[in-house]
Amino acid sequence: MSNGIKFDRDGNMIAALGADYGGRMLVKTDMRSGKSYILTGLYNGRPYNALNDITIDEQGRIYFTDPRYLGHEPVFQDGFAAYRLDPDGSVERVATNCGKCNGILISPDQKTMYIVSNDNGWLEFQNLREGETTVQAGHLLQAYDVDASGNLSNRRVLIDYSKLDKPCSGPDGMIADERGNLWIASRCEHRPGIQVLNPQGKELAYISTGKELPTNVGFGRGADANLLYLTSGKSLYRIRVGVKGYQLP
Repeated sequence: MSNGIKFDRDGNMIAALGADYGGRMLVKTDMRSGKSYILTGLYNGRPYNALNDITIDEQGRIYFTDPRYLGHEPVFQDGFAAYRLDPDGSVERVATNCGKCNGILISPDQKTMYIVSNDNGWLEFQNLREGETTVQAGHLLQAYDVDASGNLSNRRVLIDYSKLDKPCSGPDGMIADERGNLWIASRCEHRPGIQVLNPQGKELAYISTGKELPTNVGFGRGADANLLYLTSGKSLYRIRVGVKGYQLP
């Protein structure tokens, strides 16, 4: 099954395929011809855990998260991580300290990477390279600096959802508007909805989804660039908002 989906600047659909017969790979589909291509299905010669979400930077580099929430297939990777697929086809593991990494998003100025951790357990890494570290998974919104080569550093926690006045589960997918604010699918059991956060993690606005737990968000394009789409429960919703979404130039 597929999970996170993004479109590159050429209009190709990039999909993260998960486990449970999903293929556990990153796939590109040409929307004109309908042909699909496997971009990466292995790291160090072993299948991924279960790809979850995607973000694409202005250099054409694709970042994706690889946790495991379900699926019968064996786990061959060292643990949960975030990866970068470069235009030349090479893959680098860029973060092992992101917990049970879920949503991932690069900021419009290309300087910050946001990664969600959504879990209450952890998986021990066994084959880390020198300098790689692990962190116990939790319910977190994390931020990292991004350098010119696409490497991540300086991890910090913007929100720990398990330490709020009313603790709750962490978010799922997220998207950025043209101002650099984050629109996050918040799965707080007592307050599900879309959180609008500034780059430092301060809440600016909130859209309730009632009792349904949202899973992902995305902006339209062109004349509908301020039309926010969101998946929640078993439905797809849309709402027109007062700001346009960020799109790749």
